Amino acid sequence: MGVFATLITPKEEEPQIDVTMANVFIPFPGAAAQAVESLVARPAEQVLSRMAGVEHVYSVSRPDMAVLTVQFEVGVPNQTALVRLYDTLESHRDWLSPELGVLEPIVKPKGIDDVPILGLTLWTEDTERAGFDMQQVARAIEIDLKRIPGTRDVVTIGGPGHVLRVLMDPARMNAHGVTAADLKAALQVSNASQSAGRLVADNQEVLVQTGTYLRSAQDVAALVVGVAEGKPVYLSDVAEVANGPDQPSRYVWFGAGAAAAERGIDTTGVSPAVTLSVSKKPGANASDVANQLLARVDTLKGTVIPDGVNVTVTRNYGETANDKANKLIGKLVFATSAVVLLVLLTLGWREAIIVGLAVTLTLAATLFASWAWGFTLNRVSLFALIFSIGILVDDAIVVVENIHRWHQLEPDKPLWQLIPKAVDEVGGPTILATFTVIAALLPMAFVSGLMGPYMSPIPINASMGMFISLLVAFVVTPWLAQKMLRSVDGHTHAGEDRLTRRLTGFFRATIGPLIDPRRGRRNRSLLWLLVIALIAGSVALAAVKLVVLKMLPLDNKSEFQVVLDMPVGTPLERTAQVLLEIGEAVGQTPEVTDWQAYAGTASPINFNGLVRQYYLRSAPEQGDLQINLVDKAHRDRSSHEVAGAVRAAVTRIARAHGGNAKVVEVPPGPPVLSPIVAEIYGPDYTGQLAVAEQVRAVFDTTADIVGADDTIDETAPKLVLRVNQAKAALMGVAQAQIVELMRLGLAGESVTPVHGGDNKYEIPVRIQLPPAQQSTVAHLLQLKLRAQDGTLVPVSELVSVHPTGRDQVIYHKDLLPVVYVTADMAGALDSPLYGMFDIRSQIKDMPLVGPRLAGVLDEWFIQPPHDPYAGYSVKWDGEWQVTYETFRDMGAAYAVGLILIYLLVVAQFRRYLVPLIIMAPIPLTIIGVMPGHALLGAQFTATSMIGMIALAGIIVRNSILLVDFINHQVRAGVPFAEAVISSAAVRAKPIGLTALAAMIGAAFILDDPIFNGLAISLIFGILVSTLLTLVVIPVLYFAAMQHRVAELQSEGRPS
Repeated sequence: MGVFATLITPKEEEPQIDVTMANVFIPFPGAAAQAVESLVARPAEQVLSRMAGVEHVYSVSRPDMAVLTVQFEVGVPNQTALVRLYDTLESHRDWLSPELGVLEPIVKPKGIDDVPILGLTLWTEDTERAGFDMQQVARAIEIDLKRIPGTRDVVTIGGPGHVLRVLMDPARMNAHGVTAADLKAALQVSNASQSAGRLVADNQEVLVQTGTYLRSAQDVAALVVGVAEGKPVYLSDVAEVANGPDQPSRYVWFGAGAAAAERGIDTTGVSPAVTLSVSKKPGANASDVANQLLARVDTLKGTVIPDGVNVTVTRNYGETANDKANKLIGKLVFATSAVVLLVLLTLGWREAIIVGLAVTLTLAATLFASWAWGFTLNRVSLFALIFSIGILVDDAIVVVENIHRWHQLEPDKPLWQLIPKAVDEVGGPTILATFTVIAALLPMAFVSGLMGPYMSPIPINASMGMFISLLVAFVVTPWLAQKMLRSVDGHTHAGEDRLTRRLTGFFRATIGPLIDPRRGRRNRSLLWLLVIALIAGSVALAAVKLVVLKMLPLDNKSEFQVVLDMPVGTPLERTAQVLLEIGEAVGQTPEVTDWQAYAGTASPINFNGLVRQYYLRSAPEQGDLQINLVDKAHRDRSSHEVAGAVRAAVTRIARAHGGNAKVVEVPPGPPVLSPIVAEIYGPDYTGQLAVAEQVRAVFDTTADIVGADDTIDETAPKLVLRVNQAKAALMGVAQAQIVELMRLGLAGESVTPVHGGDNKYEIPVRIQLPPAQQSTVAHLLQLKLRAQDGTLVPVSELVSVHPTGRDQVIYHKDLLPVVYVTADMAGALDSPLYGMFDIRSQIKDMPLVGPRLAGVLDEWFIQPPHDPYAGYSVKWDGEWQVTYETFRDMGAAYAVGLILIYLLVVAQFRRYLVPLIIMAPIPLTIIGVMPGHALLGAQFTATSMIGMIALAGIIVRNSILLVDFINHQVRAGVPFAEAVISSAAVRAKPIGLTALAAMIGAAFILDDPIFNGLAISLIFGILVSTLLTLVVIPVLYFAAMQHRVAELQSEGRPS
């Protein structure tokens, strides 16, 4: 079953979180941002927020367009969410008047399956080839790649696109009496063809087709667009027809880094490129799909992919997923082997074989159960199994050790008589201990938000494994013991073995003074004070920042991004120039193999880009760099250290050109808009912008705060062409004609497509002015319209030019206007929480300065302000929000787990005080956990918290074994004080073995950047609490029950 599950379970690097979001684009041509907000965004938000399962509704109102983003709650199925969305939009089609001019909404759903697993960058050093040629090659191989089973979307990023441009010559058009409207009409009416029907003649049916489509530039140039002096005017007489690349609206470049040779990249310059991004279908194996795609690309080289075109793999999540899975499966094997070796050294080779077979069977069944549950083989699910090794083997170790002990105590008895007695002795506490671990872990599966499903394989896989291990321990292990141990007859110990005698002497010296009738009470008081002081000192480590609190530490990836925002109004070429300068600077870093620059378009998104909506970054002033590093096995610095090393140069270059560049690393868990987010609310958007500027100034001057940004647009020029309505009416020219002509001349208009050929993408015929005449408004105003009397009137006579500024984009979140200020945290602490509170300390009493601003900022941490119109306020978001929600839910899960453990122990021992004694070691784990993090310089993260929660169930097992043994001894007539000492001595071996097994399993994840917090919690928590438990629990039980010994002697065995 295990091999079957390993082979068929899809391999992925990260868990697939069912998070659905959709962008709704609502065009409102010609409308200002404020009109878009009030007439489109606000009503749309109200309509969309009524849906069940919606977590947030965001909107961005800009001139001509409203973009709304609907984010559904985690766990809402994709199809269910989209059905609700489409149903809501269709059933509310009447929410806007048709006369308003708002166009139909366009819905673009996005989910985790839209994240590409493979990126192939096509580039060339051939100076005669450019991005257009790379784009044509990429588009030619799209279909071949799509044929691979499991592929979802194959998209080419970059390249100008293929277009047939009709470049108007105003002077020649005026000379021939032709207008742009004539060109448009001629193209539209000439590109028509249709079947006319059938003729039947001479016993034969003949099809009749009327007209032919435009198929080439020659066909377009030969169109008659007018008549002058009785002669036809051809389109070529008044315009130039250019068939080829469009005007660039985006650039993609490929650059080699200092470590290019590590990946076989043989170039030193920067080359034009395009990138093919390929995503996979849900449930497909990322590794298999990626391997088949790469194999297909290899077969296309030299044919579809011509010589001189290089293909570099710039993303391969299939390979990283497979490597991660194989590495973790290897760790799983080594962890299992280490635990078996531990049993070999302490109990013997036969017992080691029994434990090894039991844990192997448990793991195989757990892998199968994990597949059946629907989990993939990813880093979290496999880490769950590795971390579980130590606790999965506990049941088998306890059973085998007790059989071993009874075999030493009574070596002359046959095993078939000893095994039931030995299993029965530990059966009750083992069952109870197993369910206490499950009770501690399972509530974590109900953590809300993105973090819940991300970490859910840990509680679910571990709980399933614990239950399976219990069945194996009681069914398979005794049978194996009988088969393996029946020939062993050389035991010489008739009573306690040498180790037990030594342990008895040790615990008599340690526990004896604490249960002494005369001085025991005082000694116990000193012990309790010491324990309390140790707990308080451990907690204080976080308060003095010797232990740094953080959601999750950054992973050691082989990539990171640089996101560039130039001032609004920056031309595309300027953005590309700055990107290339940054790229060449970053490329000199020793660990960088290659980099790709994307100007005016977004690079292939990852999960972080999906949540932050980087795929919408297509403005000329926006761009980003994708930086690829040498494999982490071949470099000394982590990706986080490399990113930190280049940040200063990146920021310096961007600022020198008036831009803002942020180094963006792949987050280790659920992503957020930014690590530090300040949301500014208030009664007036202009006031919110002014407050945001003041808050941004604090961000910029706070130590260790990097990548500060906001959603305040810089002032950028805009020209408004106002139509002289009276004059236009006298000439019989409608304002709509002028509006259409101005857009056609400057932006261009795709009038009709060219047919024919084997192009996958249509080739539009676009009318516009030549690029050389698109630099000034004077050329645009030279265009003419036909007046009512047939004369041609230049637009310059009908409009006036008014310089103004661009509209500020207006943001909303959950129906409230908001301005965002964002940043990240670097430096020694490297935790956004501390940066946020440093900023908070500076702005909480900051007086608001500006027109109609007074007082101080109100602060909100968990939810938006109740009354946003009462004054200006800041709501902290970002990693803080996720951290709060995660630790809140984990705290609740911890509490539920403790209650369940208490109830289970009450049911077993039928006392209300005894469970409190048994659960007493839980706080002792803090004495190991916090100093352990401080000793290793590790941050206390969400995985550390998971370790602490797991410890609650693991450590209670030891208490149950001790208390249950004391009760057995007392009922057997052993004096209470002697039973207390004996419990520690006899149970020290199985408790020590299970503790060492758990620590060994955790040690194999100690080197992982994300899960080392879990490992540290388990290793140090188990080490310290186990040592203390062997003393504290017997002593505490003695103190509580010394006057109730008669009750213990008289009661039957708990059921």
